[in-house]
Amino acid sequence: MKMSRSLVLALSLSLVLGATALAADAATDAQALYLTKCASCHGKDGSKSILSKPVKGLSAEDFTKKMMGYKTKTYGGSKKAGMEKLAAALSDADIKALGAFVAKL
Repeated sequence: MKMSRSLVLALSLSLVLGATALAADAATDAQALYLTKCASCHGKDGSKSILSKPVKGLSAEDFTKKMMGYKTKTYGGSKKAGMEKLAAALSDADIKALGAFVAKL
């Protein structure tokens, strides 16, 4: 019985550590994706507004909704072609991860 309890504890700890590592990897991937796909227009901190609207201050939900709108071509103004192309190249999971990252800017 003691070995069984120890085994369960060890497996539980492994699962928690694994999930934590995956979450950290996802955050790192979202940051890298933002820096390569978004920062040139929106700035490293999301506040740039010379060529585009800032993304800083958007909630994860708002960001995701807008990006999904670009992806489905149901959102955006007259200069939306670049964003539509960018969004089309992203998976839904990428968009959601970016939303979580942007919400923390």
